[in-house]
Amino acid sequence: MAERRFIFFDVGNTLLFPNRQKMLAPVPEHQHPTLEQWRALECRTKKEFDQGVQSGRVDHGFWWLFHNHLIDGLDLNALDRNGVGEDGNMRQSLLRELVTNTQNSGNWDQILPGTRNALDRIARNFRIAVISNADGRIEQVLSRCGIADCFESITDSGIVGVEKPRGEIFAAALESMKARADESLYVGDVYSVDYLGARATGMQAVLLDVAGAYRDRELERVDSLAELEKWLWR
Repeated sequence: MAERRFIFFDVGNTLLFPNRQKMLAPVPEHQHPTLEQWRALECRTKKEFDQGVQSGRVDHGFWWLFHNHLIDGLDLNALDRNGVGEDGNMRQSLLRELVTNTQNSGNWDQILPGTRNALDRIARNFRIAVISNADGRIEQVLSRCGIADCFESITDSGIVGVEKPRGEIFAAALESMKARADESLYVGDVYSVDYLGARATGMQAVLLDVAGAYRDRELERVDSLAELEKWLWR
């Protein structure tokens, strides 16, 4: 294996996390899931989504699946909503709103303490960059959260026009850094999109699995950036 010189990071659920208040704005606050419940939904969705992607039954519908499960736990009869949608279906209207809010990169603005310091330490030994499925605005969000300048390159699917796990987006990011795949590591949170997508391109991969979705699987995974730092030097 070539010496590892480059590390590419995903953003969502890896470096930045959901602003659940903004994402769940269409739902009364008393019906919002707790962080524990949210992460349980995330774990369930990742397992189902991964299986669907690998069997060819699911495309890029992670958040549609996630929010369908979330809505299952709501009391829809208690929602006071006007204009439920052209189809008159409250559930479908709510689902569309939740997915739209989640796909807005501006709503991914929660950053864990110590993230900047960890990235600065990693950048002393590796050249680091970003590859994100986003809406063309992820660099602005990273800047607002105070970490955009940590990265030499930010590859956003909304600009490139291709989403992970397609190899073209990984290739574009590698080219932007003049990096070879075999000397590069990708850090992301979804097995079928990030881990398999990177490995199919010839990159190394590790899952940053904060929610613990893959804790029971024999995969390269870490629970945090702090654990990633240890993993890099094992």
